[in-house]
Amino acid sequence: MPKISVIVPVYNVEKYLNRCVDSILNQTFTDFECILVDDGSPDNCPKLCDEYAKKDKRIKVIHKQNGGLSDARNAGIDWVFKNSDSEWISFVDSDDWIHSRYLALLFEKATEYNVDISICGYLRTSGESYNIDAPDINPDCFNPELLWCENLGNAIVACGKLFKKSIWSKTRFPLGKLHEDEFVIYKLIFTNKILFLNTGLYFYFVNTNSITGVWSPERLSVLDARKEQIAFFKENGFNLAYKTTILDYIHRYSVAIREIDRVLPKYRDLYKQLKRKQKQAIKKYESEVTLPYASIYIENFAEGIQGMNLFSKLILIILYIKQFGISRAIKKGVNLLTKFN
Repeated sequence: MPKISVIVPVYNVEKYLNRCVDSILNQTFTDFECILVDDGSPDNCPKLCDEYAKKDKRIKVIHKQNGGLSDARNAGIDWVFKNSDSEWISFVDSDDWIHSRYLALLFEKATEYNVDISICGYLRTSGESYNIDAPDINPDCFNPELLWCENLGNAIVACGKLFKKSIWSKTRFPLGKLHEDEFVIYKLIFTNKILFLNTGLYFYFVNTNSITGVWSPERLSVLDARKEQIAFFKENGFNLAYKTTILDYIHRYSVAIREIDRVLPKYRDLYKQLKRKQKQAIKKYESEVTLPYASIYIENFAEGIQGMNLFSKLILIILYIKQFGISRAIKKGVNLLTKFN
């Protein structure tokens, strides 16, 4: 039986499915199976999945009623535990694709360093290809807290990772939530041995038609996820992750407020409610972030900070000055202004 099970939830991605599945079949590491979970897709995807299964015995297909991304992934996990002797699991979303050495490098490093989860970098793309040289690279990080604080985008998602299968024996994705990864993955990386390869082996397709590309109130589930993370980090003594997640929690309110502002007046009441809750969150946690964590957040989340509202930007600038002094703030003024514009 194969060493690795690659689980691919499939829904309404007829335009992109070939690119995804071909990138998996073209792996230099060949000892794997690919489980295509047709989540009741209304387009031609069910037929495409079956055609792939006829061409390549490594392809397994599950057809099910539509239940959403979490349900499709869970169906794939359940199938693997019932039908496969594989030892590792990886998730690839069906509009994304992977480098030809994705599985090889993640598996080689996981076994070499005896870790439970190996993680790679990802590249955001609107469809363009990248010619990435992927030599025999060494891990950049073994500390989950450091990974969380410096590479949150890599840490928090299910994709771009190779997991020991046993990790998922009692873990599944929550049903009926967007940002489903953010309720699960943080616990896995903080309770298992990990390594991080800071090389872009996973290509994340920025698809404005996907469930992550269209705003709806359901996207506010990320705030619930952040609250769970804050409680977990505090309870388990991950102080650095605790502090920086508080800052990101406040920032997520800014992101939501900005996005809702684009669709007013439909969500005017929700807009007011979120602004009020953000102020309450700042008041609740203001004593928790008067340490270097504001600086850490500023230095590592510039892209996100560009989207913050003025109020949140001022809070972080004040905290930065409070911790490091006005002289350092002035010295770094050009850099800060670039990030805050």
